[in-house]
Amino acid sequence: MKKEHVLHCQFSAWYPLFRSLTIKREEPPTRSQPDSDDEAEEIQWSDDENTATLTAPEFPEFTTTVQEAINSLGGSVFPKLNWSAPRDAYWIAMNSSLKCKTLSDIFLLFKSSDFITRDFTQPFIHCTDDSPDPCMEYELVLRKWCELIPGAEFRCFVKENKLIGISQRDYTQYYDHISKQKEEICRCIQDFFRKHIQYKFLDEDFVFDIYRDSRGKVWLIDFNPFGEVTDSLLFTWEELISGRNLKGDFSDGDALEQECPAFRCTHSGVTVQPSPYLSYRLPKDFVDLSTGEDVHKLADFLKLKRNQQEDD
Repeated sequence: MKKEHVLHCQFSAWYPLFRSLTIKREEPPTRSQPDSDDEAEEIQWSDDENTATLTAPEFPEFTTTVQEAINSLGGSVFPKLNWSAPRDAYWIAMNSSLKCKTLSDIFLLFKSSDFITRDFTQPFIHCTDDSPDPCMEYELVLRKWCELIPGAEFRCFVKENKLIGISQRDYTQYYDHISKQKEEICRCIQDFFRKHIQYKFLDEDFVFDIYRDSRGKVWLIDFNPFGEVTDSLLFTWEELISGRNLKGDFSDGDALEQECPAFRCTHSGVTVQPSPYLSYRLPKDFVDLSTGEDVHKLADFLKLKRNQQEDD
């Protein structure tokens, strides 16, 4: 995965090419650097050295532009940056959703999201080329809010312009209709890919997400880089990159047999798992301790427990 592949998956890079296939959005509002130091100042100290007045920065023109965009999209939007949406921060919103009606709703989600922080600080993580990072212009993307059923979302993996794998997006839950209709779903996605996506995207290796509505119509949701920065869901990146164990699981008589991508879904309620976003509700130190990912924190915690036992 190279940096240019990541750039091609920015919303503003692919949306003009596939506008008719996806959910409507407004032109992304942008915010330039402050014109003066006074505008950028967030903390103003009073004459009394014992007190401080905290003043939040205000951007009236930007606020007005965003609110006008929200109103033009029906009053509710789904926000994201160039690549990511704050899916890991839904729990902090009053409605426990990414549905936003004001700029304040958007700010709350963005400042609470590790996904958004990664867009700002590590957009090219896992890229193999060592060229200088390109200069980024960040965009606030506002898309019309739609109530999407999680069981109708799928992630599709494309290598060398060939659809090699399809995964249920919400893999933590079991959906009976997916297991029963997987051949029809796979055929529908393949038709959509061949007609609208294949050879039309800027790269030959990429990942795209789709939504299949109750009428069987497929909607394009997003593009992602073909690499570890993207969640492989029910696949592993070793399988996807090597091509091993990627065989269609349909019957020999099925018409899809020859070129059918591997289709994976959760097969029973026994395999249901908690949401992978639940861990983002906890302080990172707690998560690191519980998983043992930070050896130094774990060692400090064990030393503390030992000292407490000695004191007792």
